[in-house]
Amino acid sequence: MNPTFKCCSSLYDPVVSSEPIQSYEPFRTYESTLIIVRHGESMWNEKNLFTGCVDVPLTKTGVEEAIEAGRRISTMPLDIVYTSALVRSQITAMLALTQHCCQKVPIIIHKENEEAEIWSQIYSEDTKNQSIPVVKAWQLNERMYGDLQGLNKQETAEVFGKEQVLRWRRTYEVRPPNGESLEMCLQRAVTYFKENIEPQLMAGKHIMVVAHANSLRSIIMYLDNLSPQEVINLELSTGVPMLYIYKDGKFIRRGSPAGTKEAGVYAYTSNLALYKDQVLLQGNMTK
Repeated sequence: MNPTFKCCSSLYDPVVSSEPIQSYEPFRTYESTLIIVRHGESMWNEKNLFTGCVDVPLTKTGVEEAIEAGRRISTMPLDIVYTSALVRSQITAMLALTQHCCQKVPIIIHKENEEAEIWSQIYSEDTKNQSIPVVKAWQLNERMYGDLQGLNKQETAEVFGKEQVLRWRRTYEVRPPNGESLEMCLQRAVTYFKENIEPQLMAGKHIMVVAHANSLRSIIMYLDNLSPQEVINLELSTGVPMLYIYKDGKFIRRGSPAGTKEAGVYAYTSNLALYKDQVLLQGNMTK
């Protein structure tokens, strides 16, 4: 049975600790939530450059998008956050979490080596209970664009032709020079999702994944059972969360959680509606 919690569950988790997972007065449900977010606008998005795996930060607009994404998911259950190894993904996740109702501190988990893991240990149980783990994974990085990285997209189209650049960018199997095809990106991103994230959802955890256009296209291709032709036409806006419900071994796409002036997404499931009501009641009681 998968518990959904009144606020965030305390963040003991197999990813972080061998301690048992605790909760605040759980009610029973058979579903978990998966939130997918493309990072906010980066400085190279703004300049219309091929970014790929170059590690560039957010623009002011990207910061605002990340904060707005956090507002959209602020009363949704959340246990673990996964990001890529790139800073634009991590900053987006951190800024979004500043808006979350649980007010827990996001802690980046360091497992690069034994020393990094030991040095970043938390030794206060109370502090652990007020933390939310953020797991970095290079497998969620953007597609590597090879020799195109750092080039202006418009200028590149003028040099090589629009059709050739479109083939590099929006075909499933074609690689840009010395770069990855979408198929190659999918292999690493989806393998990581199946081996690390999906088991957490099966265990009843509520997950947010903050990554990039092509790594998320790859994951959505798996979740929605899309064809290669369908996935290459899939557009993902920066900073807009997308909600999936994991129930009975299936992923159910529920669209984007509502913005601050939109109707609530909670009508999609009775459990999310109940969760929101409990969170808001708890918040009112503490005022």
